[in-house]
Amino acid sequence: MVRIRVLVVDDHRIFAESLAAALAAEPDVEVSAAGSGPAALRCLDRAAAEGRRFDVLLVDADLGIAATTAAVSARPLGEPGGSPPLVDGITLVGGVRTAHPAVRTVVLAGRDDPRRAALALQAGASGWVAKDCSLSRLLAVIRGVLREETHLPPALLTGVLRELTSARKHRTDSERLVESLTPREREVLRCMVAGLGRKDVAARLFLSPHTVRTHMQNVLGKLGVHSTLAAVALARRAGVRPADLAGDVVERSGQLA
Repeated sequence: MVRIRVLVVDDHRIFAESLAAALAAEPDVEVSAAGSGPAALRCLDRAAAEGRRFDVLLVDADLGIAATTAAVSARPLGEPGGSPPLVDGITLVGGVRTAHPAVRTVVLAGRDDPRRAALALQAGASGWVAKDCSLSRLLAVIRGVLREETHLPPALLTGVLRELTSARKHRTDSERLVESLTPREREVLRCMVAGLGRKDVAARLFLSPHTVRTHMQNVLGKLGVHSTLAAVALARRAGVRPADLAGDVVERSGQLA
């Protein structure tokens, strides 16, 4: 008998253990559970290294949100905090798609949300199902995604299609704006997407901070935005990749005017 290896990822321990126990009662299903995004990635990496990779990931759409909110609330006022860990369910979907493309991901949602369902599909999810769906329904979805099927609740189909269509339009508009940039402006934009500030961009591209400032102002103007954050968001929609800070170093002899 071919067994289906399933990893349940949910930071609500009782729910995760109950779901794992229910699925494990099936003769052809083998289940493990993880309580966070990083823990799930470790499980996937370890299983792949041992030659017993998981087939399906069941991930909570709201994974880590409560814990992140609590951590932010507990931080003293004015105290800086680092970037949040990789715990959001939809972000995890994208990470798994990149690191373990053979694993099929199904998002478990506590509520219908066409926008987030569309984001999950764009990130690489194969399905979106309600947390309170029947066990037989969930098993049908698990087996379906392994046959390359995509599963969505019928009530969400129209909303998800609308979101995907809108997202494609915004991406097309964003791509057109990015294409209006000069090669140097695009390089500056890639540095901005990578999180570099003006001085770091100047050092990387062998330009003066004043020149970089001019390029950044031109980028914002051509993209029709008023802040670096907005420019980065638009660039990501257009598929602009961040500058490769490790190896993609611009040579001084290749700088553009």
